[in-house]
Amino acid sequence: MNKYARQLKIKEILQQNRVGNQHDLLQLLRDSGMAVAQATLSRDCAELGIIRSRTNGKFKMLFPDDDADKIIKGLVGIEVLSIKANETTIIIITLPGRAHGVGSWLDQLKSPLILGTIAGDDTVLVIPTSVLNISALKSYIQKNLSKN
Repeated sequence: MNKYARQLKIKEILQQNRVGNQHDLLQLLRDSGMAVAQATLSRDCAELGIIRSRTNGKFKMLFPDDDADKIIKGLVGIEVLSIKANETTIIIITLPGRAHGVGSWLDQLKSPLILGTIAGDDTVLVIPTSVLNISALKSYIQKNLSKN
């Protein structure tokens, strides 16, 4: 099964079912005859921009719209505790367990200033495309985290 077909099936399943988490989605994919590894599914969800939203006390996986993008930006802004930089890199300190989400959000911005991110539990290492862009990149991140 190729990536395009797999991601199309994921979209179809999410549109037709209330899916609370990746484990449930993985089972629905397997029930439909698709053998998918958890790591592959996780990458697909990140690439597709799938988010988990709580509605009436229950989680549901869904595709973001403009309102969801604003909500995510607000949540990421709350999760970031500090942004520090030196001559070569930027470090973002987050709430415990939230670095992956913040790193993923930064990756989805697709900024030409960001070469890549590496996330731990509560720290995101942001690697710039050039050390000359450290100040501009730090400002860019802070601007994108503001609630305006």
